[in-house]
Amino acid sequence: MTPDADPHTHLRLGVNIDHIATIRQARGTPYPDLVEAVRLVEAAGADIITLHLREDRRHIQDRDVEALRDRVRTGMNLEMAATAEMQAIALRVRPEACCIVPERREELTTEGGLQVLGEEDRLGNFCAPLVESGIEVSLFVEPEPTHLDAARRIGAPVVELHTGSYANAPAGPAREAELARIRKAAEHGRHLGLVVNAGHGLDYDNVGPVAAIDILHELNIGHSIVARALFTGLTEAVRAMRAAMDAARA
Repeated sequence: MTPDADPHTHLRLGVNIDHIATIRQARGTPYPDLVEAVRLVEAAGADIITLHLREDRRHIQDRDVEALRDRVRTGMNLEMAATAEMQAIALRVRPEACCIVPERREELTTEGGLQVLGEEDRLGNFCAPLVESGIEVSLFVEPEPTHLDAARRIGAPVVELHTGSYANAPAGPAREAELARIRKAAEHGRHLGLVVNAGHGLDYDNVGPVAAIDILHELNIGHSIVARALFTGLTEAVRAMRAAMDAARA
């Protein structure tokens, strides 16, 4: 993988399946089946499967990570907090990628980027065994150059820029300002030699301008795809997101 960007390169789509598990956990049923969901998502054009094993196990369960490890054909991206428990799980399961994210029990979803400033020694020590085991480690950070500088010092080869502020901003100058912040951070990341991904809050209406940033390597998207799948089916929902990304990148 290289951080060098080409406007005609394929922009990878990571599909987050957490909220398919949310529906299952609401009633404690064995369905919807995540193995079948992954099969459909991959066939529809996903480049990697993302799942977040949260400390409170509100959606993805340990058994899901174990069951999917040998069934995911594209690659598994395991989102997780920087805890000893999660590190041990990742080292045992050996997903292709891990994205280290902040986590608070009371939050509905991840509310911002990882606090890397002032935590460099701790995060560096946490990431080192993962990197040494061959897992591609990413840090989920705010789109600010200082955070990317810290990620580079920590030794993670990949960053994922938090796009939540962009997604939540009203259309117009506020959103354009957030988009410019993402673009500036992506350019800084490439200068540092990092692979730069992005995600959080992206949907069919707002994904285009982000996808058009040709430095970006991968977008991770989940909730909006699962929401649309309720009406169109999962295959069509993934294909529509893939098409929106491709149109923006063309």
